[in-house]
Amino acid sequence: MISSLIQWFKPAPHVPRLAIAEVEPFYRRCRWQVLEAAFIGYATFYLVRKNLPIVSKEMGADLGYSPSQIGDILFATAISYGIGKFLMGSLSDRSNPRKFIAVGLLLTAFCNFAFGAARSYPVHLALWTLNGLFQAMGYGPGARTLAHWYSFKERGAAFGFWNISHNLGGGLVGVIAAESAVRFGGWQAAFYVPGALATICAIYLFWRMRDTPQSVGLPPIEEFKHDSPPAEKEEHERELTARELFLKYILPNKYLWLIAIANFFVYIARNCMIDWGPTFLKEVKHASIHGGGLSTLIIEFSGGAGMFFMGWLSDRFGGRRGAISAVCMVPLLGAFAALMFTPSDQLWLDMTLFGVIGFFVYAPVMMLGVMSLDLTSKKAVGTAAGFVGMFGYFGSAVQGKGIGWIVHHYQNWNYALAAVFVSTVIAIVLLAFTWNVKPRG
Repeated sequence: MISSLIQWFKPAPHVPRLAIAEVEPFYRRCRWQVLEAAFIGYATFYLVRKNLPIVSKEMGADLGYSPSQIGDILFATAISYGIGKFLMGSLSDRSNPRKFIAVGLLLTAFCNFAFGAARSYPVHLALWTLNGLFQAMGYGPGARTLAHWYSFKERGAAFGFWNISHNLGGGLVGVIAAESAVRFGGWQAAFYVPGALATICAIYLFWRMRDTPQSVGLPPIEEFKHDSPPAEKEEHERELTARELFLKYILPNKYLWLIAIANFFVYIARNCMIDWGPTFLKEVKHASIHGGGLSTLIIEFSGGAGMFFMGWLSDRFGGRRGAISAVCMVPLLGAFAALMFTPSDQLWLDMTLFGVIGFFVYAPVMMLGVMSLDLTSKKAVGTAAGFVGMFGYFGSAVQGKGIGWIVHHYQNWNYALAAVFVSTVIAIVLLAFTWNVKPRG
């Protein structure tokens, strides 16, 4: 049975080429189709992952969970997602993305249904940890798909547009989860409604997603666009073994290690206000549940604009994504410092600062993932991005647990913001070492 399942997940085989006259119109249609499917799919993953912070205060009050216990759930989930992103990324490089992403979305929907029904802390901890593992089945298939359908000179803009999907999903979940909890009588609905949406989307992805261009009778993207990376010497259409993925493309790559460690600190800056922003605004700025949800939408939507613009800009500057990432981290220092001193009756000012954070922090998050592709191969993109992402979510786990502990121990949010400020400084220093890094193919 296991061998049959492995066979079912394998990449789609190449089929005979279409007639020359059919190639260009079909290619253009398929490129839009896979981008649309990857966009909708990844946005939906965020509906069933980022819904917990929106109602964590209400759930904690109902069940008697402390901020530290909520922090433990966020910590365990981030760790499982980080490890899963590496492992699932490796599996996605050797799988058909159409099947891989649809199954992952169904599994995470199941975790949401079960989480909403449970009332036990150990069960909640186990379910959301498992959810983190299944959530890791989202990025790899999308990255593999775009790497095969968009050439290296288009990567910044293509990945920038695609990554807006998690801003859309992460922003909408703030509204959907909050509105579901208010309208349907409790925090549980914040898991049931997104779970139902994820189930519908999984069916849609299985119908709409595609694997490589060759699996539908088209030439590889490098041939179609006459656009090969300057250092392209490997056989980039051959699927790689697990040994090759790790020992040739991942572990010996010094720059990959550098951006992975930098990503640890970037994710502290990214996820602190996503995971804790709604609670921070409710406790310190006296915001309502709707106000907390709105803050998430502002961060995510401003982040989408920042990613698309900075991704496009990185293509114009020859793929120097590390340099642009370092510059983008600088304004965050001012935003995190300012949050310590804004008056509690000026919520609009806090929302403006959340918008600044979103606009600038998501560009490095996206571009470090693109750099992992620039530094390896399109056949190793899931593994490379998973490796870099694993470090990022270890950082997310540290902030999830750390901020909860700092606030609980010191009863002061400014100490937590100061820790995030220091992490941002470290990220800037590390990213500065990638200033002149460009795509190698």
